[in-house]
Amino acid sequence: MVEEQEFRVMHDFVAAARANVTDGAWDYLMGGSETETTFNRNREALDSVALCPRVLRDVSEIDMRTKLFGHELRLPVVLAPIGSLEDLIPEGAVIPTQAAAEFGNMHMLSSVAKPGLEKVAGCVDYPKLFQLYVRGDATWVDEIIARALDNGFAAICLTVDRAYYGRRDRNLAKSFRPTARVGAAEEVFQARFNWSDVERIRSNIDVPLILKGIATTEDALMALDYGVDGIYISNHGGRQLDHGKGSVELLPRIVDAVEGRATIMVDGSIMRGTDVVKAIALGANAVGVGRLQGLSGAAGGQAGIVRMLEILEVEIHNCLGLLGVKSFSELSRDYIEPAAPLGRRGIDSVFPLLSEGY
Repeated sequence: MVEEQEFRVMHDFVAAARANVTDGAWDYLMGGSETETTFNRNREALDSVALCPRVLRDVSEIDMRTKLFGHELRLPVVLAPIGSLEDLIPEGAVIPTQAAAEFGNMHMLSSVAKPGLEKVAGCVDYPKLFQLYVRGDATWVDEIIARALDNGFAAICLTVDRAYYGRRDRNLAKSFRPTARVGAAEEVFQARFNWSDVERIRSNIDVPLILKGIATTEDALMALDYGVDGIYISNHGGRQLDHGKGSVELLPRIVDAVEGRATIMVDGSIMRGTDVVKAIALGANAVGVGRLQGLSGAAGGQAGIVRMLEILEVEIHNCLGLLGVKSFSELSRDYIEPAAPLGRRGIDSVFPLLSEGY
């Protein structure tokens, strides 16, 4: 682990993280499935949105706070669930949970991340979210959700785009198996999971229910029919179905279909403050950051993640001010328009200085 690293800009996390993780863990974090088309389209979708500033407005005071499921956040950003987090951060999921609490945001714990939900729940007295991979029958599902609720998790998130595990060629080529996949239960449980399970879970809990992995208006509307509170637009960071669309490209149509009847979250290569602003302008209530969390956590542990959130906050603050708005509530699609992406792909799009030897 890099000690006392000074992280001045987002680029600084990349080299430090790369030095601290194995080749397999790096590919797990930074790669996608098969041809990595969905992975690259996530970034291309963000790069295809241009910002349209308004000038000569008083933006001397900017408020970036928001509320998510009744809880106030310093930024509209959730640390997204990462299954094999311990492959990146030895201490596992307690690190992002503690970092989120220190900063004033929330972490969504993956059910397969170590050291387990009870230990993570007990590490801080602060709102946190629980994301579930289905690795057992209905009784198993209901029991683990009950454990999460008993331990004070503020909402339950069901991952629904994982009927089968995506073929991640980078890891397969190097025979790397993420920790969360070692000894994993048969895929059949996740493959059988369906809307009747959502209905049962909805009827059994009184906290917000989120579905993560929604990618069509049809499924978003079905989610509303089943009483879902949160629609999380995601393609698993481009690591599940290949040749899908970028999450942010799907965002406006789903927002329009939902018409404010559920909270909308989105992830997919959201790595900079401008990315957050674009997603909120398109109608999202909050975004999830996964790879950026992994990079900053691998680079500097809890302090690294907190510092990443601080830099993200500065980038968001500057972006809002330069757009001529004082809060996220003032954002709308009036501040964005389509644009041709520059042609940079993946990490080069997010961290262009790396290609210059920075």
